[in-house]
Amino acid sequence: MFGRRKKSGSAEDADAAGEAERVADLSAERDTDAAGESAADGRRRVNLPPAPRPDGPWDISEVTLPGEGRVDLGGLFVPGVEGMELRVEVAGDAIVAATVVLRDSAVQLQAFAAPKKEGIWGEVREEIASGITQQGGVIDEVEGPLGWELRAQVPVQLPDGTGGVQLVRFVGVDGPRWFLRGVISGQGAVQPEAAGLLEQIFRDTVVLRGEGPMAPRDPIVLKLPEDAQMVPGGVQQEDQESSRFSGGMGQLQRGPEITEVR
Repeated sequence: MFGRRKKSGSAEDADAAGEAERVADLSAERDTDAAGESAADGRRRVNLPPAPRPDGPWDISEVTLPGEGRVDLGGLFVPGVEGMELRVEVAGDAIVAATVVLRDSAVQLQAFAAPKKEGIWGEVREEIASGITQQGGVIDEVEGPLGWELRAQVPVQLPDGTGGVQLVRFVGVDGPRWFLRGVISGQGAVQPEAAGLLEQIFRDTVVLRGEGPMAPRDPIVLKLPEDAQMVPGGVQQEDQESSRFSGGMGQLQRGPEITEVR
């Protein structure tokens, strides 16, 4: 009979060391894979081609009659809703944003040029989040009805001089060579489930970028509609707490207000 020869102490030590090395290698591989997956997850959220938009917002090429039921602001066609007020925001001498005020909520709409094959909403979210957290605010990134959005608690100074917070939602969609950002405030930010009409206004907005060359992130300039009915005294300086929500894309001032009559 032949028995299995017992290994010497040195051989056993060598085997144990080899096993430990193999375990360490496997652990390192798992860590590398996890880091790779984390990086890939980051890439999935940033610098991707624009996703399909089956429910809007729309490019001018996708709508037969963009001015039907919408206010023509040149670079944006904004849906008209009964009882709404529409005000424009200016940067320098240019009109670059429109804000729809509906009862106790509002959504600011602003369109920018973007690369042809690459979206910018992922990068813009990161910049907005960084700016607000540096101010001492709180940011939650969630997947909402309009896709990935930021729900922010922004520090503000109240009229009595004390500190407080304002709740704001930043939403955005990448389109063909443009990016549309919305800033929802008021009850639409405090109770997101009650913001359905504001979200629909955002979805049904039509963007007209134009064919001319534009640098990425350049604002798409708007114009006043020809039949605008201005509210007296509508041109005012927007307060600093509101203008900071531009997310680093330029400070805005409040321009003429337009009352939609339907």
